[in-house]
Amino acid sequence: MCTMIVQQVEIDGSGKGTGGWFPLHQAHVSYDHPFHAPLEHALNIDFVNEAQGPGARVAVELSADAARALMETIAAVLARAEVGGHL
Repeated sequence: MCTMIVQQVEIDGSGKGTGGWFPLHQAHVSYDHPFHAPLEHALNIDFVNEAQGPGARVAVELSADAARALMETIAAVLARAEVGGHL
């Protein structure tokens, strides 16, 4: 049995939903049962703009392996951007 693990982080970015692009100010990251992915547990990320209501949300459900691969890829891209003088 897994207890839901959740953490929130302030972010600065944009997300695209059914109504188009909107600013993002927060992400909720949790490890729990997914709503849609065919997994027992998943890393769930909700990118949200709470001021704009429930429609301003982009949700992602990832397997643990996929989440780790994504973290490594993000770190690698940012490292390359930094070495290239883009950051």
